[in-house]
Amino acid sequence: MNARSEMSYAGDGRHTNSYYAASANPAPDRPSLKGEIEADICVVGAGYSGLSTALHLAEKGHSVVIVEGARVGWGASGRNGGQIVNGLNASLQTIRKRYGQDTAHFVAGMVQEGGEIIRERVATYGIACDLKDNNIFVGLTGAHMRELEERRALWASYGIDNQEMLDREQLRDHVRSDLYAGGLIDRTGGHMHPLNLALGEAAAFESLGGTIYEMSPVTKVDTEAPSPTVTTAQGKVTCRTLVLCGNAYLGEVVPKLAARVMPVSTQVMATEPLDPDLAASLIPGDDCIEDIRYILDYYRLSADKRLLFGGGTVYGGADPRDIEAKLRRNLAAVFPQLAHVKVEYAWSGNFALSFSRVPQMGRIGANTYFAHGYSGHGVTGSHTFGRILSEAITGDLSRFDVFASLPWYPFPGGRALRVPYSVIGSWWYGLRDRLGV
Repeated sequence: MNARSEMSYAGDGRHTNSYYAASANPAPDRPSLKGEIEADICVVGAGYSGLSTALHLAEKGHSVVIVEGARVGWGASGRNGGQIVNGLNASLQTIRKRYGQDTAHFVAGMVQEGGEIIRERVATYGIACDLKDNNIFVGLTGAHMRELEERRALWASYGIDNQEMLDREQLRDHVRSDLYAGGLIDRTGGHMHPLNLALGEAAAFESLGGTIYEMSPVTKVDTEAPSPTVTTAQGKVTCRTLVLCGNAYLGEVVPKLAARVMPVSTQVMATEPLDPDLAASLIPGDDCIEDIRYILDYYRLSADKRLLFGGGTVYGGADPRDIEAKLRRNLAAVFPQLAHVKVEYAWSGNFALSFSRVPQMGRIGANTYFAHGYSGHGVTGSHTFGRILSEAITGDLSRFDVFASLPWYPFPGGRALRVPYSVIGSWWYGLRDRLGV
């Protein structure tokens, strides 16, 4: 297989034409892996999961190399909405019903950890990524508001008391749209420039002696050998411990993992820079916003006062033909005054969806670890799971074992039917959203 075909999943490896790529901090072009090397620990994937794992390990004095198929942050970590949203996709209520009260308590104790790790990284390593506080969930109906109040009460029952309900008028201090009945503010949430966060974490890892190989798509992984191996187009790594963090972009390289998740694309667009007074009239508190529908809108202001507006899903991970057209109608429903605003960037990216909507963590063979399936909540989850992976690799399996023991469920009908099954489900929940039930 030639190098060109091996890069097909990532094109030529350069970042997608996004606002984030256009406003990224300077970063070096790192070498590709050539020849055979040995490493103490090898991490596959330079997104948040891989970077978090590697940086935690490097801070503990371990020798770590990262192998990345494209550029640092090329996938979801450099394309997402940039929102720090606490919790998993599956609610604490769902986790309690499905796995029991002990597991719910365990998860509740870590739902804010990812955001804390991000803030610690930014402060410790001086990462310039426009980090700001506050995440607001908004509801469109009375049913949505009851759901938000139930969430607030449930989280408070676990000792998480940083959330506050907002009625329609109180919400207008944060977002001025007539679409909403009210909201819930999480003051430990927030938002940032996601690609610059990834680039900053990569630089922090390298400052501690870590090595990152870019433009090195993995073609083969041997997880059964006593010393796992990773083969790329022009090189090979033999390591004591292997960590797989490819998530939605790992593809078919590890068949045991490919069936566990489904790639799903979501879309984001960035307007032209808005007049500062107009921007302030839309989101006075400069918070990030997301609604709680099944197919949701999420948006915020960038540092240069663009509106970054995202939403929509495509099961299977395909890109829509016209991203701007897909999102513009929803934008106009939220802010009619922006119905004809110029959009300067529009892009798509994949996240990995698990059937249970709970991230998966485990081991393949004796010395290969993995984490994936954040189901749209990967900004915080990936940072937490990276820490947990580093704990396990260095001998503390207490948290790793809890997640590794949770059962995972295949998509009904297997891989052949997972897309149509999920589409039917999204139609049903979308209908419920439209009916307000």
